[in-house]
Amino acid sequence: MFDDAALLAHYALPDRSAPHLRVNFVSSLDGAAWRDGRSSGLNDEWDQQVFAVLRRLADVVMVGAGTIRVEGYVGPLLDAPAQRWRVENGLPAHPPLAIVSHSLDLDPASALFTSAPVRPLVITHHAAPRERHAALAEVADLVVHGEDAVDLVAVRAELAERGLRQVLCEGGPRLFGSLIALEAVDELCLTISPVLESGAASRIARGPQHTVPMRLAHALPGGPMLFLRYLRA
Repeated sequence: MFDDAALLAHYALPDRSAPHLRVNFVSSLDGAAWRDGRSSGLNDEWDQQVFAVLRRLADVVMVGAGTIRVEGYVGPLLDAPAQRWRVENGLPAHPPLAIVSHSLDLDPASALFTSAPVRPLVITHHAAPRERHAALAEVADLVVHGEDAVDLVAVRAELAERGLRQVLCEGGPRLFGSLIALEAVDELCLTISPVLESGAASRIARGPQHTVPMRLAHALPGGPMLFLRYLRA
């Protein structure tokens, strides 16, 4: 496994006060974003270590509601040693989870909310069902921007105003595609899993065609995996 301090040095940003949106994905060699519907089918303990370090460095973890339902986000996002590291380095023990949802099809009584160590955020738009706004406001902080679609640029600005400047986006592909179209992505961390997956799995980004130039920051081998980090060119 990686040396923990060295891995943190590979991914730490020089200025935490500057807003920064980092996206993290795993992909097969032939571009599949998941196996049997879940990204966890492609990763291993090396990827899980990098995954945990990226969460440790984040002010907030942003995830689309569809990914929440498929992958499962229940309880703390970090283990106890990572929580201690954050506190020792002047950060809150837990980064909040920010759930992007267009329909607000989320159960406020679910463990997603009841077992969260800190109050989650739910990101939506003004046209989402009003009765769901009220129910979710009991268990989460609502961030509402956009008339009939989420205004992710305004969302980023509000997160920064809340002191949540280091945003880690963990998917899914539609949310990533929307961020690409808005040129809101500052960094992509991409794990290449050494498998050919084929089938009907999505690529890591879905949405309107848009090109954003990136530059390679590092290519880090770890076990059978290759960890690529790209920054905005």
